[in-house]
Amino acid sequence: MGAGEEPGVEIDEISPMAWRLLRTAAGYEQREVERKIDGLLQAHISMLEGGSRGLSHSRRTALFSLYAEQLRSPQIHAIVAHF
Repeated sequence: MGAGEEPGVEIDEISPMAWRLLRTAAGYEQREVERKIDGLLQAHISMLEGGSRGLSHSRRTALFSLYAEQLRSPQIHAIVAHF
């Protein structure tokens, strides 16, 4: 399994609402994420969470990795599965 991967979670299949909930559960504001990941802007996060734009797989992986560092596996799975 590569960096940013979680067993049973398909990063490219995470819903916009689940992306927003993962960020919130991990304790990040959009601006803070922008500062943590080079090349990722608040607007990209807003569009991903709003469902109006997707990000490349590599950017989604980086974003997921950032959030997953702050969450436990059961939290991640509950959010992804139910939202």
